Parts: sequence; structure tokens; C-alpha cells
Amino acid sequence: MTSSDESIRLKAGDAELTIDPENGCRISSLRIDGTELLRQGERFGCFPMVPWCGRIENGQFRTGDVVHQMPLNSGPHAIHGTGRDTSWRVARTSGTETEGRAAATGSRAAFSYDLTEPWPYSGRVSQTFELSEDSLVLTMGVETYDSSFPAQAGWHPWFRRNLGNGDVHLDFNPAWQEERGENSLPTGRRIEPVPGPWDDCFGMPEGVDVTLTWPGQLRLKVTSREEWVVVYDEQDEAVCVEPQSGPPNGLNTAPRLVTPLEPLEVSAKWSWQRL
Repeated sequence: MTSSDESIRLKAGDAELTIDPENGCRISSLRIDGTELLRQGERFGCFPMVPWCGRIENGQFRTGDVVHQMPLNSGPHAIHGTGRDTSWRVARTSGTETEGRAAATGSRAAFSYDLTEPWPYSGRVSQTFELSEDSLVLTMGVETYDSSFPAQAGWHPWFRRNLGNGDVHLDFNPAWQEERGENSLPTGRRIEPVPGPWDDCFGMPEGVDVTLTWPGQLRLKVTSREEWVVVYDEQDEAVCVEPQSGPPNGLNTAPRLVTPLEPLEVSAKWSWQRL
């Protein structure tokens, strides 16, 4: 899926945000004082992970006695949900709706899409972006009007490793690390955090709090009230800090139900300062 001419651009002070609703409603660009923070390319930027995060083992999850099969797009597994491969539409904002476009007001934009095949349940996903001079607040919701179902939501940003003055430094203090098995999924055992490189899930029960520092340039903090974060730094070009509502394979191991009375709501905040 390629980027669209319908991209939405938000601006607040020296911060500029570009969102591509046609390409999975991902952030295609975040520029602070002219410096691009995200890896460029149609697969990168920052995309929403919904209605699941990370990998589902063999692409299968169970509700009751029913086994559901998702498309296998990561070896033997299904990864990162369907929202990133979907065209999102306008959401109702301040009582107005503009068909085919995002509702955007200077520094705020809202989007939504309806869950459909291959996901086996009906529902709606919404995503809101609120940009200020020194922060970006991301909010996502999953709701159903009929059948309850397990779901997850989160974000997968590709932050550039180097902005021109040295590699980024990650600082966080997780309570535990999910042991990763040979199949790239958590084994169910919690271990003491080990040094990277990582493609691993960490537990932060007081809320996600990870700081990225680009020497002499910028400090950015990723926070969320959720307790799970995946850190991926095995590529030369970028590092990923992914706050999410559950661990990889969580539809099977730690299901969180969306019901007509209890939607799934997640949020994250990126806040930054120049050094």
C-alpha cells in the first residue's frame, strides 16, 4: 500500500506531524525543528497495532470452543494486527464529519475504521492524534456493538537510530522481561531484564516509561498507563519502543475482552525537549 495524497498534516510550534490514513493510518513523519525522527518508507513511520499486538502463535487464537485463523505474515505466525493494512476514514470530531477525509483541526486529527475479515468479529476502531509544541498524545479505542471478543492495541514507532550526532540511548527500568522462546514468542516465564539487542517484551506495572536520548540533539520520553512495552533494536537504521495493552500472543495467554459495555481504550504520550 502506498502513501496517499490525502495525508493529513498537523503543526504546533516547531513540531510537524504527517498521518497517512490510506496506509494504515500510520504516522509517516514527525519533524521537530526540521529534524525527522521516524524512519521513512511505506512500511515504517509509526503504525497502529490492532486488534492484536506482536505475534499470534501459528496465527491462531481461541474464543470458547472456536479456533480462529489469522493470515500468516511472519513466518509461522500472524503479526501486528490488520489495522496497519487498512484504509481508515474520517471520525466524528466536534460534531462534524467530512466523508473520506480525517477530521483535523490544526493540531488534532481523528480517524476510524470498521473491523472486517479476516478478523472474525464486528466492531469499530478509532485513533486520535493531539499534537502540541512539545508532545504528541495518541489514543486508540476498540468497541463492539454485539459479540464480545479478545483484542489488543498499541503503537509501533520506528525511531531513527542516529539523527547525525551519535546513536540513540535507551533508558528504562522494567520490573521483568518476558523470556523469549525459539519461536520468538514469550515462554510464559518472567526473567530479570538482560542486555540487548532486543526483540523482547518487558513489564512495567507502574506504566510504560522509556526515554530515548539522541546525544546533543533531543530527548524523547514514551509513556503510557499500559504495563507492556516491546523494544526492538536489532536493525541498524531504527529502534522501536512499542507500548501496548498486552504481551505478544496475548490473545491466547492474557486475553482482554472487548464487550458492549467495556471497550478497549489505550493511550500513549511522546514528549520531547531539545538538548
